[in-house]
Amino acid sequence: MQKPPSFTGSNTSSSSSGGTQRPGYQNRGRNNDPYAHIRRNLRIKAPQVRVIDPDGKQLGVMTSDQAYKLALQIGLDLVEVAPNATPPVCRILDFGKYIYEENKTSKSGATKIKEIELTARIDPHDLMTKMTHAEEFLHEGNKVKMRLKFRGREMAHVEIGFAVVKKAIDELVNVGHPDSEPKLAGRNIMVMLSPLPANKRKLRLNAEPPAPKPAPKPAAPATVPSAPTPA
Repeated sequence: MQKPPSFTGSNTSSSSSGGTQRPGYQNRGRNNDPYAHIRRNLRIKAPQVRVIDPDGKQLGVMTSDQAYKLALQIGLDLVEVAPNATPPVCRILDFGKYIYEENKTSKSGATKIKEIELTARIDPHDLMTKMTHAEEFLHEGNKVKMRLKFRGREMAHVEIGFAVVKKAIDELVNVGHPDSEPKLAGRNIMVMLSPLPANKRKLRLNAEPPAPKPAPKPAAPATVPSAPTPA
């Protein structure tokens, strides 16, 4: 009796339909990389990407090849962190540390989304107060949904609103980055910010002020020798 075809150890086993499989077919198994869904390095196929350096500074838009070579020069990885943005947003970072931090965040609980609302004519002091809250949210690992709402005739000058949102994003580069460019939706400008890896987040607006230097001690008064007592 002929033995049934074996699917292990042979590159030319017969298929259930009696045909012959192509050599190496059974080696095309499921991808064993548990993080294959995170595109990185040469897996990034977008022609252009927006690049953020390891310190959270935006380097602008460049080709994927240029961004990958830049990451190689630093000895780090190019990781796609916002694939749905136009163009996709990539960070230069240590992928191993990135996964470690992501796993720590997922174990500690689901990421929350905090919302910050702005206006086109917001007072500078009020803006900084809101940015202080946003910095705290991002530093704790939350995402921040920033929404600027136009009122009345402010829609005639949307560039003012975009300038406010850009300033707000610039104030938070030490703790987070935008997932995509701010977009106008109806009477609102919307942008989502994600936190940087935990080891890259640095408080600035919420940082403790430096302790005042102690006042110098007053110099001891000079001792004046007493006059000799007359005999």
